[in-house]
Amino acid sequence: MAYEFARATTAAEIEAVQRLRHAVYVEEMKRYDDVAGADDGRFAEAEDQHGWICYARDGDQIVAATRMSWGGDGFSSRQIDQYQLTPFLAELPPDVMGVGERNTVLPSYRGTGVLDQLLAYSSGATTVKDLRVVFGCCEPHLLSLYLKMGQRTYAPHNINSPSAGYLIPLVSFVPDVDALRGLGSETAPDALPQCVEAVLARGPSVRSEVLSAPEDYWSEIRHTLDELDAQQISTFDGFTDDEAQRCVARSTIIECAQGDRVLKRGGTARNIFVVLDGALEVRDGDTIVNVLSAGDAFGEMAFLLERPRSFDVDAAIDPTRILSLSEGALRTMIAEDATIAAKLLLNLSRMLCVKLIRAS
Repeated sequence: MAYEFARATTAAEIEAVQRLRHAVYVEEMKRYDDVAGADDGRFAEAEDQHGWICYARDGDQIVAATRMSWGGDGFSSRQIDQYQLTPFLAELPPDVMGVGERNTVLPSYRGTGVLDQLLAYSSGATTVKDLRVVFGCCEPHLLSLYLKMGQRTYAPHNINSPSAGYLIPLVSFVPDVDALRGLGSETAPDALPQCVEAVLARGPSVRSEVLSAPEDYWSEIRHTLDELDAQQISTFDGFTDDEAQRCVARSTIIECAQGDRVLKRGGTARNIFVVLDGALEVRDGDTIVNVLSAGDAFGEMAFLLERPRSFDVDAAIDPTRILSLSEGALRTMIAEDATIAAKLLLNLSRMLCVKLIRAS
């Protein structure tokens, strides 16, 4: 499919992008209902005034959009706080930094490759502004996609807000980390800035096959699953090692802090989570309806029924580790392997029955 890509420079183009955002973030995802322009069907932000906004058009319809904010124009207080930019701004010139956000795609165009093409087109902003460090974020179920694009986790804690939900902060070094050597330093031309060294040295709050050797990643998961299988019914009960390893393809391990809202009621993502250790509370408003511990799965109802999330799920203790299983990878596996599909769906059904018994 051929798309038209352009930068939004006129008031009409920017308004059309804001209406796309409103359709996805407010109407579909049930977030940001208090944004500027909501009464008029727009999702407008102060960052739109200076941001490099790009969009993809299919015929007369804008189907995808993204925005890059340049540090030379200044970052908003929200961006500084959300992306934890203070240590970077203390060492690096702001004009080498950017924040890429609001990657928005209409539901019927997801998986078509339009976002990849749009991001490639919008990378012109990185070249024109000579950006060396670009920050962003994503929801847990999209993490593998962005990691494969060369981005990496960097922040001491993940983003957790009532409006944005639960997001993983990401950073990319352009074209690579060596481009930052000597930047901001007159005495050490070959040294990396301390804020960058801290990113490289910090243990990630997220792990996946993309970030580590696949055999090491699988070994970590297998050790935990072996312990869980000995205690109770689990998602991978009765699976061979090969079958379980195929199930966790494109999965990620996420370390959550106490109070992190991992799932938000009404959310449209349908990946399944398995608690590796720690505890989470399932909430209906202010009421705790269930407590999840190691071995429990959650998010399976949205996956099975293809409906939005029914409850909020918050990490109850620090730390809590969860395994996020990609909806796309699971559905592909179910379609192509009847044996694995039968085992997985049976285990999910058994675990749902246990939940019903506990609740009665």
